Formats: sequence, C-alpha cells, structure tokens
Amino acid sequence: MRSFLDGGPFVWLLLGLSVTALTVVLERAWSLRRDRILPRPLMDALADGDVARLRGACQGQPSPMARLILSILDHLPWPKAENVAALEVRARQEIAGLERGLVILEIIVGIAPLLGLVGTIYGIIPLLGDFGTNLQADNAFIAKGMSIALYKTVLGLLVAMPTLAAWSLFNKRIELLGLELESVCDALMRRHYLRDRGVGVGAMIGVVAEGVRP
Repeated sequence: MRSFLDGGPFVWLLLGLSVTALTVVLERAWSLRRDRILPRPLMDALADGDVARLRGACQGQPSPMARLILSILDHLPWPKAENVAALEVRARQEIAGLERGLVILEIIVGIAPLLGLVGTIYGIIPLLGDFGTNLQADNAFIAKGMSIALYKTVLGLLVAMPTLAAWSLFNKRIELLGLELESVCDALMRRHYLRDRGVGVGAMIGVVAEGVRP
C-alpha cells in the first residue's frame, strides 16, 4: 500500500477521478429509479381518465412524466401536430436532464487509462535515464521503481472499467425509461384526439390503460 501511494501526483489524480465517478454513479442510481421517473400515483391517475385529477397528480408528483403530461394538457386546445411538436421539445429537455452527469463518466472512462499510462511512462523515464548507475548500485531500486510506475497503469484501468460499466447501464436505463415515457404520452395524446373525433369514452380509456400498463 505504501508503494502504491508513493506513485506521486498521477496516483492522487486517479484516486480523485475514482471518487468523482463513484459520486456520479450513486447520484444517478438514485435519480434514475423508476418510481422517480414514472410515479405510481401518477400512473393510477392517468389510467383513471379524469383530466382534473391527472393535473392535480402531476402537480403533486414532480417528475419527468408529470412535466410531459402537463405539457400535453396545457396544449390540448392546439392542433395535434403543434401539440406533438411542443411535447418533443419538452421530451428532449427531460432526456437531457436524465443524462445529466453521464458525460463526466464518459470523460473519466476516456482519460483514466491515458492518465495511468502517462504516469507509468513518467515514472519509467528517470529509471531509464540513470539505468547504468542504478543497476550497478541496487537492482532492487530498479524493480521498485518499475513496480510503482506500473501501478499507475493498473489504477487507471481499475478506475475506467467499472465507470464504463456504469455508464453503459445508465444509458440503457435511460433508453428504456424514455420508451416508457413515449408510450404514456402517445396513449394520452391518442385518447384526447380520438375523443375529438367522436370515439366512445370506453374505447378511449381502454387505449390509455393499454398504453400505461406496467
């Protein structure tokens, strides 16, 4: 452990990156829970079909789903194409919010191995520069210097690999949550605009229930 910490500033930089990555991973894991994105009370209000109750549920359950539904409800007097366009803008904003912090993980995945490699090379250069002198003086000194230098490459890879796994998992989770949000919004839009065309209330509620079924 002592040899590991003797690696100099590159080791401390990599340790700082690991703490940053862990902080972002924990924050995203908490924020991307399904019940924070698609709250159950809001799903129940959506299936009920009562617009007033739905609006109240959205105001009481702040979430990406609530903001998307409020966007639809606020623009119901608009033609469908304009409502859809406004919803798409809002949806892009919400997806950007879900992806907040992932760029930090992506950067760490890219620079951690490179930083470790640079640290290794930086540590080897002095050893090679004085190779002849050090070899005659103490072989153990060369071995210790090489091992300390290689620790930096290992640490860089150890930081990058779990960060890459977390980044990939979060991206996939955001994709799946985005598809669920799209399904919910599509069902709500169809219910309203089908009603305007004279579709029966029973059929409309069936459409919505099918769209929001977990």
